[in-house]
Amino acid sequence: MSVLARRPFISIEDYLAGEADGEQRHDYIDGQVYAMTGASDRHGLIASALAYALMPAARRKGCQLFIADMKVRVDIADKTSFYHPDLLLSCDPQDRETYFRRAPCLLVEVLSESTARVDRREKLLAYQTLPSLQGYLLVEQDIMRAELYRRDNGWRVQEIEQGEIMLPCLDTPISLADIYQDVTFPAEP
Repeated sequence: MSVLARRPFISIEDYLAGEADGEQRHDYIDGQVYAMTGASDRHGLIASALAYALMPAARRKGCQLFIADMKVRVDIADKTSFYHPDLLLSCDPQDRETYFRRAPCLLVEVLSESTARVDRREKLLAYQTLPSLQGYLLVEQDIMRAELYRRDNGWRVQEIEQGEIMLPCLDTPISLADIYQDVTFPAEP
């Protein structure tokens, strides 16, 4: 009979200290840490294009836009998790912890084959518990396609394959073509 070894419990304080000092990023799920995988060039180009397009509107509205390194803290019942969304938009001037935000307005994940399931299920469900969150955008990296979940739409998905995406919080459109402008898609097998 085999027994799965449980990883040691890591306190929130130890996790945050390790993240501040460490070179690798980790998600934190109720005392357990999980290393983040490296990103592809398409992932980086898409995240950068989004940040570049959204930054002027974020500044006009007094919001802060973070790419990759700012964590979002999610407290559900007596369990705490920290995730690293690809983009995090925070518009609450009271939400200014040094290493994480508790009240983001918009979260963005660039999907990969290894993260899509977690992003579409675990993170979607966790993020929906944040009262401040108005939108959750998932952007494919292998095809030109995005999914937008909005609070004001009952968290139903809106699939976008062309045209513009109207993002909540900033009330600014962003062209799908602009997001993918520098991306070369993989060849069909």
